[in-house]
Amino acid sequence: MAAKYSVALTKVIRDNSLETVYLPDNAETLSVTSMDVNRPGLILAGYKDHFDSERVEFIGLTEMSYINTLPRSVRQARLSRFFELSPPAVIVTRSLPVDDEMLALAKRHGVPILRTEDTTSSFMAILISYLAIELAQRITRHGVLVEVFGEGVLILGDSGIGKSETAVELIKRGHRLIADDAVEIRKVSSKTLVGTAPDNIRHFVELRGIGIINVRNLFGVGSVKITERIDVVVQLEQWDKNKAYDRIGIEENYINILDIKIPATIVPVKPGRNLAIIIEIAAVNNRQKKLGYNAARELMQQLGMDEGETVEHELEVWH
Repeated sequence: MAAKYSVALTKVIRDNSLETVYLPDNAETLSVTSMDVNRPGLILAGYKDHFDSERVEFIGLTEMSYINTLPRSVRQARLSRFFELSPPAVIVTRSLPVDDEMLALAKRHGVPILRTEDTTSSFMAILISYLAIELAQRITRHGVLVEVFGEGVLILGDSGIGKSETAVELIKRGHRLIADDAVEIRKVSSKTLVGTAPDNIRHFVELRGIGIINVRNLFGVGSVKITERIDVVVQLEQWDKNKAYDRIGIEENYINILDIKIPATIVPVKPGRNLAIIIEIAAVNNRQKKLGYNAARELMQQLGMDEGETVEHELEVWH
């Protein structure tokens, strides 16, 4: 069974610049656990079956207008039924006023009321995207994540292979660091993985012989980034003269992370190889392949050689 994640309601408020109309005394313990959100039109109309009490509820201009058309007794009964179902929060959009009756019911049932000046549709889209990241399935892996020419490159390899040193060289060449040592990988959709660094080690890099450095302070804020999509994986390993490494690139290698296939390549490490340049080329080559161009196939065609069927290999690199 997949783990169920949560995000503190206070973090949702802070990260999305929400106005607090009412927060119960236990606000610090409240959290959001569902990526889905809802507009409570049906419950306000009197139909309460299949109501998901884990979803954040939105009350916009349409809901407010409808509530105000109801006779006072019906309005109070409908609102009372809605608040007693205890959604994690109610967000009022367009900075609409919250009357005393609604506020009293929220206090009675301990339901937070928040407010935004945005329209309902636009802020729902913002919150859904936000929750998709905060509540995504995730794993943490030992490695380095950098942005190279707009491509998210996850560098893996044994300790001491040179991942951090390569990352610093890439940063000096104008690329950006997302995470060093521990990369938190989140599955934000069925096709997309996003990587970030744990808060307590963000922007720090360990260089053997030097110690810990702060990349943001040394190279400036333009040298770091909070999150990045993972587009390609580069596995560094010590050069093995008895191993046959791919020299053409016809075969498609990938790594399965959280049930998503990510293009991958193994780069052997030995003295004299400029790993930063190799990773730059790997990033650009991966972008070209996404755009439909494969240099290896073009060369095979020009030589009149049959490339045969493309073979996929799943690399086993997790330790």
